[in-house]
Amino acid sequence: MTEERQVLYFDLIDQLLKCPNGQEPEVLEAQPELIDAGFVETMLQVATAFAHQGNQDGAQFLFFVARELAKQLGLYPEVPNSEDVNPEVANKE
Repeated sequence: MTEERQVLYFDLIDQLLKCPNGQEPEVLEAQPELIDAGFVETMLQVATAFAHQGNQDGAQFLFFVARELAKQLGLYPEVPNSEDVNPEVANKE
């Protein structure tokens, strides 16, 4: 990842943090070229830094958005319900 791309990631994260609640999808859709695994990784790094600095709200927000983006990008494995995997085991008492 280039330094220039890293700066673009940070700028997009800043836009997400400053946008009105509910406008996050529009902010992300405005720059689809930046939505990739590197962006998700950068969001997690910033969220971790926020958590260490005591900014729990910012950290939770970024972790949530990063998780949702990771799911959309196929980077986050969907864990099936245990009942879906083996219904016989789930029904035994």
